[in-house]
Amino acid sequence: MNSFELLAVYEKVALITADMLVAARANDWELLSKLEGDCSDHVSTLKKFEGPTELPAELKTKKIAIIKQILADDRSIRDITEPWMQNLANLMKSSSTNRKLSQSYGANQMR
Repeated sequence: MNSFELLAVYEKVALITADMLVAARANDWELLSKLEGDCSDHVSTLKKFEGPTELPAELKTKKIAIIKQILADDRSIRDITEPWMQNLANLMKSSSTNRKLSQSYGANQMR
């Protein structure tokens, strides 16, 4: 894969992360999950084919800008999803605790 093709993959990742941010802001977790899989596939491609190649200054600048945008979108997505994930984890823990308490003490209350 040449430098131009790799740059196209970076651009695709940037488009996907922008769509992921839109999905996160809309609380569309199903779409976000699908896009996350798509993004992962493209990142795997980058890992497989990225190598120590020297880019012309213009392409290097473009690549850096794309990576910065990907990272900014990723941070924004995390800012939205991490509190939601923490709340979900707390709900699951609370539900599990309530179920255990009910199993342990609920039967004794019936007597």
